[in-house]
Amino acid sequence: MEEHASIEEVTTASGNENKYLSFHLADELYGLDILKVREIIGVQEVTKVPGAEEYLIGVINLRGKVIPVADLRMRFVLSRREYDARTCIIVVEIASEAGPVAMGIVVDAVDAVVNLRDDQIEKAPVFSSEISQDCIKGLGKFEDKVVIILDIDRVCSSERVPEESSDELNE
Repeated sequence: MEEHASIEEVTTASGNENKYLSFHLADELYGLDILKVREIIGVQEVTKVPGAEEYLIGVINLRGKVIPVADLRMRFVLSRREYDARTCIIVVEIASEAGPVAMGIVVDAVDAVVNLRDDQIEKAPVFSSEISQDCIKGLGKFEDKVVIILDIDRVCSSERVPEESSDELNE
């Protein structure tokens, strides 16, 4: 008679699998938890907001909702580049003290949704950089690539992010 592993044993052996949206920024591949992603849209006209952090390039009107937009190249202090046909805005939902807030992040190009098990993700080594270590959840190993997994709540956290952009996005 064959013995079957319990669900708990199988899950522990294979590791929990999570989905991440991978995207390109400069020459690197980044990822963020797919559950944080609301939608992906093309770059559109951004209204600048005086006094905002430099990386917060402004706000957009998304189906009647005002959404702040951050350029991740500027946030990570990377060289700027002109937006092209592949440049897009990923609308994410970040946690704030007032509840969920919708925010757009400009990236060079969206890649794919990747499945990573816990055993495919390593803790990020300590680097001296402009990006706080707590913004990086880990480094995912996918095929022959490394995906820098971001904690988008921390990447986008700013006391100057407008709270009124929360509300429902799925209208």
